[in-house]
Amino acid sequence: MNQLNNFTKGFFKENPVFILLLGLCPALGVTSSAVNGLGMGLATTFVLVMANIVVSLIKGFIPDKVRIPSFIVVIATFVTIVEMVMEAYIPALFDALGLFIPLIVVNCLVLGRAEAFASKNNLISSIIDGAGMGLGFSMALTMLGGLRELLGSGMLFGLSIYPEDYGMLVFVLAPGAFIGLGYLIAILNRVNKA
Repeated sequence: MNQLNNFTKGFFKENPVFILLLGLCPALGVTSSAVNGLGMGLATTFVLVMANIVVSLIKGFIPDKVRIPSFIVVIATFVTIVEMVMEAYIPALFDALGLFIPLIVVNCLVLGRAEAFASKNNLISSIIDGAGMGLGFSMALTMLGGLRELLGSGMLFGLSIYPEDYGMLVFVLAPGAFIGLGYLIAILNRVNKA
C-alpha cells in the first residue's frame, strides 16, 4: 500500500505542477499543444526514473561534498540520451520542444527527487516515486497543453474540435499559459477541498 501511495502522490497529493509548483519553465514554455506537453512530460519522466535508479544504486559511494554535482552529471547523461533519441526518431517534436529538452537537466523536479527521495530510499521505491512524479508531471503538462490548444485553436491532439475562427488568440500566446495554469490550479484546489 505504501508503494501505491508513493506512485499516486505525483498525480494528486504532490503533483509537481499543480501543487508543488515545480518545473514551471517547461510547463509554461512548451505547452502550446497537448502533444508538446505529453512529449515533454514523457521525456522528463524517463530522465526522472533513470536518474532515480542510478542515484539509489550509487548513493553509498558518493561523498557528501560532491553529491549534488554527481546527481547533475547522472541527470545530464539521461537528458543527452533523450535528446539524441528524440532528434533521431521524433524530429518534429524535437524541433517543437527545442531548448527545453536540455533544460531538463536543471529542472528542480528531477534534481529534487534525486536528492530528497532516491538518495535516501531503495531501488524499487525510487523507481515507483520517479514514475509517479514523472507521470503526474506528464499529466499536468498534457492537460495544460490540451486546454491551450483547445481554447486557442479549436483542436485537441491535432484533431479539429471546432472551427479555428472561434479560438481565443490569448491561449496560443505566452499569457495563455499563465491563465490556463491559474485556472487549472484553482479547479484542482477546489476539487481537493471538496
